[in-house]
Amino acid sequence: MPTLPWLDPRTPDQAFPPVEHALREPNGLLAVAGDLHPQRLLAAYRHGIFPWYEDGQPILWWSPDPRAVLFADEFRLHRSLRKRLRNSGMRVTLDTQFRAVMQACGAPRDGQNGTWITPDMLTAYDTLHRLGYAHCAETWDRDGHLVGGLYGLAIGRVFFGESMFSRVADASKIALATLVCQLQNWGFEMIDCQQATGHLMRFGAREIPRAEFVQRLQRDCAREHLPGPWQLQEHLHVDQWNPLAARR
Repeated sequence: MPTLPWLDPRTPDQAFPPVEHALREPNGLLAVAGDLHPQRLLAAYRHGIFPWYEDGQPILWWSPDPRAVLFADEFRLHRSLRKRLRNSGMRVTLDTQFRAVMQACGAPRDGQNGTWITPDMLTAYDTLHRLGYAHCAETWDRDGHLVGGLYGLAIGRVFFGESMFSRVADASKIALATLVCQLQNWGFEMIDCQQATGHLMRFGAREIPRAEFVQRLQRDCAREHLPGPWQLQEHLHVDQWNPLAARR
């Protein structure tokens, strides 16, 4: 493997290498080490870079090519999910239980021995939440139990999705559909999914060249930032939402 640049943890304003220097195999690995200081994290996301590593490893920074994204006006609100939104009795809120959502996303899952959401990651993104950059959507059942959700970052008018969880069927899907509907109403066009998964592709996510992704970031991250904590707009009827018709 070629030698990767090592970032100095004492210098959070250190520039990242150009994303074009990322490895082809493993796809997108760009740099090693550094820290999770808010300044470094925000700079990373603005340039199409994100941290992903396991406990016991140095921090690994990635910028894969192609990049999986979900455009809000391409979201597929399937008939079955529309029915669940209308009849499940579940409700969605934003930014009320960020740490709990992140912890639930980091809980061990079937077939996994550990998690990439390390204690340091939890602390770093919780800090970004308190600074108004990291956000979550929470799904609650009829009895007020947290049963699903997702979290990520927003810079300008780009949302960078990180992880989601479900404790009951469709809970994370309901959180995702509600958040994407709200984001589109706020003028967000693109949600970063990082890497393609079958789950996200079923909702309309697709891959685009990294160069196009970075170009979009330069434009949309520079737009007016919408700081947290976020709240859903009143009368947000997601079960009646037509993403294409709502396009701005």
